[in-house]
Amino acid sequence: MNRAADLTEGHMNQDSVPLSSRPMTTTLLRPIIFFAAILGCIHSFTSCGAAGKDHSAALQAALLKEDLAQVKAAVAEGRKELGGQAGIPEVPDEYASVPASARLLSAAEARQAVKKSFAKLEEMRFWKIGIDPTKLAAPLRAPANVVACMVAMDRAKLDDGTTALQQAKDAADFLIWAQEQAGAGCYPFPAAKNTSQERAMQVATRFLERAEAEGKLAETVRNGWAYDDHGDGGMQFDNGECGVALLELYEATQDRRYLDSALKAADWAMARPLCPNWNYNSFSVNLLTKAHQVTKQPKYLEAALKKAVIGVIPGQLMDGPRAGRWMDPHNARPAYHYVMMAALARLAIELPKDHAALPEVMQCLQLGLSTRNSEILSQGVMNKDKAVECLMLVKRLFASNQAFLAETKSLEALDTIHRHASEEARRGKLPLGPRGWGEMLERCATQ
Repeated sequence: MNRAADLTEGHMNQDSVPLSSRPMTTTLLRPIIFFAAILGCIHSFTSCGAAGKDHSAALQAALLKEDLAQVKAAVAEGRKELGGQAGIPEVPDEYASVPASARLLSAAEARQAVKKSFAKLEEMRFWKIGIDPTKLAAPLRAPANVVACMVAMDRAKLDDGTTALQQAKDAADFLIWAQEQAGAGCYPFPAAKNTSQERAMQVATRFLERAEAEGKLAETVRNGWAYDDHGDGGMQFDNGECGVALLELYEATQDRRYLDSALKAADWAMARPLCPNWNYNSFSVNLLTKAHQVTKQPKYLEAALKKAVIGVIPGQLMDGPRAGRWMDPHNARPAYHYVMMAALARLAIELPKDHAALPEVMQCLQLGLSTRNSEILSQGVMNKDKAVECLMLVKRLFASNQAFLAETKSLEALDTIHRHASEEARRGKLPLGPRGWGEMLERCATQ
């Protein structure tokens, strides 16, 4: 498990392709698979060398013990090893410039785009209760983000008042069915081999083949669903995405089934061990904090805070030329950066104002947002999906703190990405994944 390549960046730095020119398989899958993997390797502080491996092993051991002092010591050693490479992504950032003339979609354009979105959804739909999961060609984060998209459209009343919510319910019911089939509390991953050339499914194929070779298939797969990552941490990704989406749907419908399902996933996340991939841990931070916001049960906030303080924040550079980024090459990538920023933003708002840990969380959040948002404004858009999802969340959560939004340049960065995506949409491209697209249309239709 821990040797599989983590390819969650996937297609995130690729320009969108005109819908009319895409092959059918790509057209149906690419808009909903805007991250490309489930299960990943433990990324060491350096790509080679015994010292780097020692530091990674020390970090893993410290995280398993939840020993913050040892975690910080391992990170400090890793930073020494990286030297001037600390904070440099493993794949160079690619920046897309945004012309000053680019403008947001108008309310009328947004409403017209909604009609096309519903038509496209019917082409995309693969989530059908009873389907053989070993035949699936996409993970559960796909319908989860459709749930989020449709909830956003419903909030803005962008349809006739029933269509979007029904689409969200259909996708959510599929997620609940999959969760029940796997029987572990988490939202699982389809145990499918070679069903798609998409990199997520290819990674899953290699993982399943390895589990079978090691005699672990019976403790990994149930009813065609992979339900255990054996401590790697990768299953926190889909579990977190699905759980947050169902909590949002519960808020829109007050249907207890969605709350109960999401809380099973939160309980699963609460019990997962910390892993050396900081962004994996942050998916659970995000879900657990959202669970606390909805239920006010202290256990969720306590677990989210512990995972953040020990399993996310220590990896951030607090000084030097790349202060605000995460130190290791993998999590220095902008997609993962904004994944962690979203989780910490939700946590910062949920913590009591007098909580002793709030200043540390806010410092990490403020520095992280400022550094990458400034790059978007000065150099161009290096990532759309997770950046825009994060910044829309920050915009909502910190609406009463305009000073924070201004200092971190969050509204300016969000506006830049939305103007870029708007121009792509006018050229017939699908510029964002479902959640980001639905929330952008919500913003354009209601501002």
